[in-house]
Amino acid sequence: MNYKELYNEWLANPYFDEDTKAELKALEGDEKEIEDRFYTELEFGTAGLRGVIGAGTNRMNIYTVRKATQGLANYIVKLGGQAKGVAIAYDSRRMSPEFADEAALCLAANGIKAYIFESLRPTPELSFAVRELKCIAGINITASHNPPEYNGYKVYWEDGAQITPPHDGGIMAEVKAVTDFNTVKTMDKADAMAQGLYEVIGANIDDVYMDRLREQVKNPELIKQYQKDISIVYTPLHGTGNIPARRILKELGFENVYVVPEQELPDGEFPTVSYPNPEAAEAFELALKLAKEKNADLVLATDPDADRLGVYVKDSKSGEYITLTGNMSGCLLADYEINCIKEQSGIPADGALIKTIVTTNMADAIAKYYGVKLIEVLTGFKFIGQQILGFEEKGEGTYLFGFEESYGCLIGTHARDKDAIVATMALCEAAAYYKSKNMTLWDAMIAMYDRYGYYKDDVKSITLKGIEGLKKIQEILETLRTNTPEEVGGYKVLSARDYKKDTIKDMATGEIKTTGLPSSNVLYYDLTDDAWLCVRPSGTEPKVKFYYGVKGTSLEDADAKSAALGEKVLAMINAML
Repeated sequence: MNYKELYNEWLANPYFDEDTKAELKALEGDEKEIEDRFYTELEFGTAGLRGVIGAGTNRMNIYTVRKATQGLANYIVKLGGQAKGVAIAYDSRRMSPEFADEAALCLAANGIKAYIFESLRPTPELSFAVRELKCIAGINITASHNPPEYNGYKVYWEDGAQITPPHDGGIMAEVKAVTDFNTVKTMDKADAMAQGLYEVIGANIDDVYMDRLREQVKNPELIKQYQKDISIVYTPLHGTGNIPARRILKELGFENVYVVPEQELPDGEFPTVSYPNPEAAEAFELALKLAKEKNADLVLATDPDADRLGVYVKDSKSGEYITLTGNMSGCLLADYEINCIKEQSGIPADGALIKTIVTTNMADAIAKYYGVKLIEVLTGFKFIGQQILGFEEKGEGTYLFGFEESYGCLIGTHARDKDAIVATMALCEAAAYYKSKNMTLWDAMIAMYDRYGYYKDDVKSITLKGIEGLKKIQEILETLRTNTPEEVGGYKVLSARDYKKDTIKDMATGEIKTTGLPSSNVLYYDLTDDAWLCVRPSGTEPKVKFYYGVKGTSLEDADAKSAALGEKVLAMINAML
């Protein structure tokens, strides 16, 4: 059926409720909007679903959530894993509780027990719960840091990580095979509970999760000694982080924790920000105002599902608050955690630091300094989780730390996704550690630059919405794929990696070798002077992203080089539009 036929089918089919039909009837005459809602199905990709909330096949609604869950259920049944059950969590977004319930009742109707949290919980706790309850899978209803009109549906497998091959392909195939909404199962909640197929979880998981976080503390005695001298401002940005972040800090002994009152309570409208993203300066406006009032040492913000952490630290010399990018805070924590392991127990011979391909090369320098293995994976924390699983299955390899540039890291292996709650705890602990050495976290960052080099990394993106935008994004990738540039922004291209073709080409010799990583529509250029550029379409938004990094002789030099490269990259891409 074409989009108009699908639109009329939804209006006529008794399967769809009257509220849905009323929403669609109100669109009558708006052909562009009708086409956008029905020209395709909301794609179930490797991260699940993510889209604008509304009626239609290309929107997040109870029907697309049920359809996705039916496909997941069919896959679980095929593997004979239905007895293990599925854990379900959700965040503070519009329709999150409703979508979580629809998923649970679809699973129950398929004979699969659903363990559903009583109220909103962070993404990392869902990852933890999957493993703790020994579930076959997990579902998290969240759109992370997207604008308020979005919601999403992430699927996790029994190792606690988001789905990776072969399960991602298997689940996607089963979801695609569900072509008739009328075949999607659901059942009454009371019946599901009576049959033991719908179980509410909460404190029983919270308490164990907190226990696992406390096990990651490296210097509890320093926290006790210096916590009164450390002032912390925190904002959950209307999301899931408020209760767990405050709880772990309080239990560790931190007393001077100030929460931004306007952003404390969950609110899917995110009224104080246009975009609840801890990468955005706007998200910190209220927190920085409070920080100045309280003379805070560090300012922390978790995104709505609390898997990513944004950070500002105070420079005691200037009195200014300085933002730490995800690369900077990740490196600061990596260096702190690995150094503590070295001082307290010695670094294991098979210890590994894991990063994604778009993460700073400072990570490579840290790994070299400590003599640990540096493992590089595709973008997406699930690939870091996949490495941890591989260590466990082979009995070889010790996970020390893993992070990605997009403000996410994991300390410990209690979860298999990035965890902003444990990162919040660790940064506050690190502040106490450096306080014992008469240093601030900014002093520690400067010391790292002096030791490893002045690395500067950034990302630019171009948003191209709609059908034409998607086509243009693919054209940009294919143009670069077939015409490898000889230089980028004045830097000579030394080698070109094409992760879709699984090739690394040495531009001087023409020699080609494999990347050794799964296929992905990503291009990467190693440049002269330790610079680099990576081009990839966003997996969650209608954007093409350009990640790049430079190495300077000072902070000022690195900033100047980075700004110049960013401008030239955008000019190069704009010439293609």
